[in-house]
Amino acid sequence: FVHLDKNEQKDPAYLRINPNGRIPTIVDRSNDNFAVFESGAILWYIAEKYGQFLPAHDPQLRSETLQWLFFQVGGVAPMMGQAMYFQRIAIKNGITDDFAIKRYVNESRRLLEVVNTRLKGRKYLVGDEYSIADMCMYPWVRTHFWAKVSVVGLDDMQRWMERLDQRPDVQRALTIPKAVPAFFGEGDVEAHETENAQAFSRDVNAG
Repeated sequence: FVHLDKNEQKDPAYLRINPNGRIPTIVDRSNDNFAVFESGAILWYIAEKYGQFLPAHDPQLRSETLQWLFFQVGGVAPMMGQAMYFQRIAIKNGITDDFAIKRYVNESRRLLEVVNTRLKGRKYLVGDEYSIADMCMYPWVRTHFWAKVSVVGLDDMQRWMERLDQRPDVQRALTIPKAVPAFFGEGDVEAHETENAQAFSRDVNAG
């Protein structure tokens, strides 16, 4: 694992496999140590490699899956990530930006409304099977509490989230690299918020 609190993502060795100096990154030891960075690219690569969770024989379903994958990595993740940053990290480090908070919270809510509309009458985002589209969207929707984004009225999305909650592998994934119940409004939220903000204090103070 990469320790962000030690700034290991900026080490030269890590930058050789991910020039952006961010997480996540994987190295496929079975494919000549081939490195893949960016979460969407990683999911796509693994789905292709193992022939699962990405329709292979229906071009339309395959395209739809990738469209929702890109919708998440280009919209939901950055907007909710910034909502989390300005409310859970920046404020704890002495920086309050009400305009940024309103902007990112409102846009996050709008994007989740798009997801809710998509899920009307559907079990999954694409077709009748669980796919990388669901995999990438779920953790961000699941952590709406941490982003302080309301999901009131998004009933179809909430049912989808509850459906995915029932999958044992999904529950196991929520514990990797460690379980963080505060993300979901459980446990000692204040203590984790303080610890998390301290871990990112270097980033905030760097401007």
